[in-house]
Amino acid sequence: MFPSLVIAYLIGSVPFALLCARWWGTGDLHRVGSGNIGAANVFRASGTAPGILVALLDIGKGAASVAAARSMHASDGEAAAAGVAAIVGHIYPVWLRFRGGKGVATSCGVFGMLAPIPLVAAAISFLISVWLTRYVSLGSVVGSVALPALAVALHSSMPVVCAASAAASLVVFRHRSNLARVWGGTERRLGARA
Repeated sequence: MFPSLVIAYLIGSVPFALLCARWWGTGDLHRVGSGNIGAANVFRASGTAPGILVALLDIGKGAASVAAARSMHASDGEAAAAGVAAIVGHIYPVWLRFRGGKGVATSCGVFGMLAPIPLVAAAISFLISVWLTRYVSLGSVVGSVALPALAVALHSSMPVVCAASAAASLVVFRHRSNLARVWGGTERRLGARA
């Protein structure tokens, strides 16, 4: 189990947002927009094409972490733990002094492999929340919090439910400053430039 967790963490810690932003001439994402190393900040700082690319790459690394664990004949519990390790790697990458993204796109890749139907339902709750409020951060929290309950309701295994709960806790924790800005009315809405 330990090697699969290390591999998953390292896959998750690849900072695609930072690399793509530099490729597009944006500079250090830590100093641009929200300062977050993730697809949403790349959208604002670099534009639609790099933002979509980063989202797809971050989703891909989440999926790859679970696929890598399964290729090592991991159990359901080990594959779920590897998925969480990839999310932790994205949020706390060793290469960036543990200052990474917020884990949403990587979580999508992980649970696209572990619990695709609950993920689709959570994504719908995300889209509805963003459509109603224009806050991507709030939609991310709503979708993440919905995922464990949806996993239970749709009969996912207990390791997957536990992994979804861990992922939701990490995403909510990483969005605490966004939630404070939503409450204060200072959070950027969808479409706002960095």
